[in-house]
Amino acid sequence: MNQMTSAMAVIGLCGFALAGQPAALSSGLDLPDPLVTASGEPVDSPEVWREVRRPELLELFRTHIYGRAPIGRPADESFAVQEVDAQAMGGAATRKDVRIRYSGRGGEGGLRLTLFVPNERPAPAPGFVLICNRDPENIDPARQTKSPFWPAEQIVDRGYFAAAFHYADIDHDDGDDRFDNGVHALFDPPRAEGPSARKEQPRPGDAWGAIAAWAWGASRALDYLETDPDIDATRVAVVGHSRGGKAALWAGARDKRFAMTVSNNSGCTGAALARREQGERVADILRFKNWFCTNYRDYAGREQALPVDQHQLLALVAPRLLYVASASDDDWADPEGEYLAAVHASPVWGLHGQPGLVSDAFPAPGESRHEGRIGYHLREGGHNLTEEDWSHYMDFADRWMQPVE
Repeated sequence: MNQMTSAMAVIGLCGFALAGQPAALSSGLDLPDPLVTASGEPVDSPEVWREVRRPELLELFRTHIYGRAPIGRPADESFAVQEVDAQAMGGAATRKDVRIRYSGRGGEGGLRLTLFVPNERPAPAPGFVLICNRDPENIDPARQTKSPFWPAEQIVDRGYFAAAFHYADIDHDDGDDRFDNGVHALFDPPRAEGPSARKEQPRPGDAWGAIAAWAWGASRALDYLETDPDIDATRVAVVGHSRGGKAALWAGARDKRFAMTVSNNSGCTGAALARREQGERVADILRFKNWFCTNYRDYAGREQALPVDQHQLLALVAPRLLYVASASDDDWADPEGEYLAAVHASPVWGLHGQPGLVSDAFPAPGESRHEGRIGYHLREGGHNLTEEDWSHYMDFADRWMQPVE
């Protein structure tokens, strides 16, 4: 069963048209099918997806792109709410300054989670966790600096909690990283010391990079949120922009506790299809040597040889909520490639009896697609995370992220 057959079968089964389907399927892309197993068998039920195909795809992404985390939830993970301000934001919210701690063979580590919970709410609050990959002042807990990158006041005003952590708490974003700091120093197997010894004893080709580490940190934030009685942990969205968007996608793909995954301008090795070979390509992004596992280097200039493509990463979120956002002037992130990845992921939502991306065509700048469980919008402008983007995410959550009955 090829991609055309899978998509057409889903349309017939579920009675809705996939977004941009004719254009996407005539684009000439030879994409690996998310609904065909490694042995060539069709994935014809949610059970086969859950038990066979989903684990296969996760393993491929671990082996070839993001790397393999050596640990899940640390056994000694602990939480401490160090400060509470019940009258934050002029009384609209309660701010909690949370420390999440854990340890490994390399010592102790942790992250700081800033959390604002709306005071006016009828029940535990749903909300958004941002993986912040910009200067920490963008998530200023004192709110002396208010950035459109994380408009916490507007999020709270809409009835959602606003949570954020800085990615450097998990792993430094250093292109020359030797993986001897952050969570890599804590949890990676020991290696010989010294430059010559390191050269002779490289990390395994599938050892986790920074993207996987930041995604792991998002799951640790969710660990805490599950313990907070003010939070509805069944309605938590993970959000990231650019490299943070890549991490958010890997977090949502791996951790099924996230009800919604948001990719903002994530581009190459995020939401954009690699096989389009448009915008930033694999050879370009590998200048960030610390982001991915070293096996990924085998595909520089060889996108067609990849055993997976990014529509399959998006499909790993199914049938939960997914949002992909692009910007009209962000050619480096390949907006059309991000959109087409959502199109080609949609048959997996159809397999579960759910609409994926429902649309007639690639949207014009300023337009959105919220009709299915995959949302999309094309914002006018460049590579950024803005209040306009956040407004779309909350509109989509209002429509789809309903309480569990």
